[in-house]
Amino acid sequence: MIALGCDHGGFEIKETIKVYLDNQNIEYKDFGVYNCDSVDYPSIAKTVCDCVVSGECEKALLFCGTGVGMSIAANKIKGIRAACCSDSFSAKYTRLHNDSNVLCLGGRVVGAGLATELVDLFINTSFEGGRHQTRVDQITEIENKN
Repeated sequence: MIALGCDHGGFEIKETIKVYLDNQNIEYKDFGVYNCDSVDYPSIAKTVCDCVVSGECEKALLFCGTGVGMSIAANKIKGIRAACCSDSFSAKYTRLHNDSNVLCLGGRVVGAGLATELVDLFINTSFEGGRHQTRVDQITEIENKN
Protein backbone atom coordinates (compact mmCIF):
# COMPACT_ATOMS: atom_id res chain seq x y z
CA MET A 1 0.00 0.00 0.00
CA ILE A 2 1.16 3.54 -0.78
CA ALA A 3 0.70 6.41 1.69
CA LEU A 4 -0.22 9.80 0.22
CA GLY A 5 -0.04 13.26 1.71
CA CYS A 6 0.06 16.84 0.54
CA ASP A 7 -0.27 20.44 1.51
CA HIS A 8 -2.29 23.02 -0.41
CA GLY A 9 0.46 23.42 -3.04
CA GLY A 10 0.41 19.72 -3.84
CA PHE A 11 -3.31 19.02 -3.60
CA GLU A 12 -4.09 19.06 -7.33
CA ILE A 13 -1.16 16.81 -8.29
CA LYS A 14 -2.05 14.39 -5.48
CA GLU A 15 -5.57 14.11 -6.88
CA THR A 16 -4.13 13.41 -10.35
CA ILE A 17 -1.90 10.69 -8.93
CA LYS A 18 -4.86 9.11 -7.11
CA VAL A 19 -6.56 8.63 -10.50
CA TYR A 20 -3.39 6.99 -11.83
CA LEU A 21 -3.18 4.68 -8.79
CA ASP A 22 -6.86 3.77 -9.12
CA ASN A 23 -6.36 2.93 -12.81
CA GLN A 24 -3.39 0.71 -11.91
CA ASN A 25 -5.31 -0.98 -9.06
CA ILE A 26 -2.67 0.18 -6.60
CA GLU A 27 -3.96 0.52 -3.06
CA TYR A 28 -3.26 3.74 -1.21
CA LYS A 29 -4.14 5.55 1.96
CA ASP A 30 -4.75 9.28 1.60
CA PHE A 31 -3.73 11.28 4.68
CA GLY A 32 -4.84 14.58 3.17
CA VAL A 33 -5.20 17.39 2.75
CA TYR A 34 -8.49 17.29 0.96
CA ASN A 35 -8.70 20.81 -0.48
CA CYS A 36 -6.51 23.80 -1.40
CA ASP A 37 -6.82 25.61 1.95
CA SER A 38 -3.43 26.66 3.29
CA VAL A 39 -1.85 24.22 5.76
CA ASP A 40 1.59 23.52 7.24
CA TYR A 41 3.25 20.52 5.60
CA PRO A 42 5.57 19.17 8.35
CA SER A 43 2.81 17.44 10.32
CA ILE A 44 1.47 15.83 7.15
CA ALA A 45 4.93 14.55 6.26
CA LYS A 46 5.29 13.08 9.75
CA THR A 47 1.93 11.31 9.69
CA VAL A 48 2.57 9.82 6.25
CA CYS A 49 6.14 8.76 7.06
CA ASP A 50 5.12 7.21 10.37
CA CYS A 51 2.84 4.96 8.31
CA VAL A 52 5.85 3.83 6.25
CA VAL A 53 8.12 3.33 9.26
CA SER A 54 5.45 1.24 11.01
CA GLY A 55 5.14 -1.01 7.96
CA GLU A 56 1.49 -0.19 7.36
CA CYS A 57 2.50 1.22 3.97
CA GLU A 58 5.43 0.15 1.84
CA LYS A 59 6.19 3.55 0.28
CA ALA A 60 4.86 7.09 0.34
CA LEU A 61 4.22 9.93 -2.05
CA LEU A 62 4.33 13.47 -0.66
CA PHE A 63 3.33 16.59 -2.55
CA CYS A 64 3.82 20.28 -1.85
CA GLY A 65 4.56 23.31 -4.01
CA THR A 66 8.15 22.33 -4.81
CA GLY A 67 8.52 18.94 -3.13
CA VAL A 68 11.50 20.31 -1.22
CA GLY A 69 9.75 21.19 2.04
CA MET A 70 8.10 17.78 2.24
CA SER A 71 11.42 16.05 1.55
CA ILE A 72 13.20 18.01 4.26
CA ALA A 73 10.48 17.20 6.81
CA ALA A 74 10.28 13.55 5.76
CA ASN A 75 14.03 13.03 6.03
CA LYS A 76 13.94 14.07 9.69
CA ILE A 77 12.09 10.85 10.47
CA LYS A 78 14.24 7.84 11.32
CA GLY A 79 13.88 5.14 8.69
CA ILE A 80 12.83 7.46 5.89
CA ARG A 81 14.83 8.01 2.73
CA ALA A 82 12.89 10.67 0.85
CA ALA A 83 13.86 12.03 -2.54
CA CYS A 84 12.52 15.15 -4.20
CA CYS A 85 12.53 14.42 -7.94
CA SER A 86 11.50 16.28 -11.05
CA ASP A 87 13.09 14.05 -13.69
CA SER A 88 12.78 10.40 -14.69
CA PHE A 89 16.43 9.46 -14.14
CA SER A 90 16.37 10.62 -10.51
CA ALA A 91 13.04 8.94 -9.76
CA LYS A 92 14.33 5.63 -11.12
CA TYR A 93 17.79 5.74 -9.58
CA THR A 94 16.67 6.88 -6.15
CA ARG A 95 14.96 3.48 -5.96
CA LEU A 96 17.71 1.47 -7.68
CA HIS A 97 20.62 2.93 -5.70
CA ASN A 98 19.19 4.58 -2.57
CA ASP A 99 16.23 2.33 -1.78
CA SER A 100 14.23 5.51 -1.21
CA ASN A 101 10.87 4.84 0.37
CA VAL A 102 9.32 8.28 -0.13
CA LEU A 103 8.99 10.28 -3.34
CA CYS A 104 8.33 14.02 -3.02
CA LEU A 105 6.97 15.99 -5.94
CA GLY A 106 6.22 19.65 -6.45
CA GLY A 107 2.79 20.50 -7.73
CA ARG A 108 4.13 23.83 -8.97
CA VAL A 109 7.18 22.19 -10.58
CA VAL A 110 5.96 19.11 -12.47
CA GLY A 111 2.84 18.71 -14.55
CA ALA A 112 0.39 15.84 -14.41
CA GLY A 113 2.02 13.79 -17.17
CA LEU A 114 5.51 13.99 -15.73
CA ALA A 115 4.27 13.41 -12.18
CA THR A 116 2.51 10.23 -13.31
CA GLU A 117 5.67 9.03 -15.07
CA LEU A 118 7.80 9.72 -11.99
CA VAL A 119 5.39 7.92 -9.68
CA ASP A 120 5.25 4.95 -12.05
CA LEU A 121 9.05 4.69 -12.11
CA PHE A 122 9.31 5.07 -8.34
CA ILE A 123 6.68 2.43 -7.57
CA ASN A 124 7.82 -0.09 -10.17
CA THR A 125 11.60 0.10 -9.72
CA SER A 126 13.26 -2.29 -7.30
CA PHE A 127 16.33 -1.65 -5.18
CA GLU A 128 19.48 -3.21 -6.73
CA GLY A 129 21.17 -3.97 -3.42
CA GLY A 130 24.80 -5.10 -3.72
CA ARG A 131 27.25 -2.25 -3.36
CA HIS A 132 24.32 0.10 -2.94
CA GLN A 133 23.19 -1.75 0.18
CA THR A 134 26.54 -0.91 1.77
CA ARG A 135 25.86 2.77 1.13
CA VAL A 136 22.30 2.62 2.43
CA ASP A 137 23.67 0.90 5.54
CA GLN A 138 26.15 3.75 5.98
CA ILE A 139 23.32 6.27 5.74
CA THR A 140 21.39 4.30 8.36
CA GLU A 141 24.43 4.26 10.61
CA ILE A 142 24.71 8.06 10.39
CA GLU A 143 20.99 8.34 11.13
CA ASN A 144 21.27 6.08 14.16
CA LYS A 145 24.20 8.04 15.62
CA ASN A 146 22.58 11.45 15.32
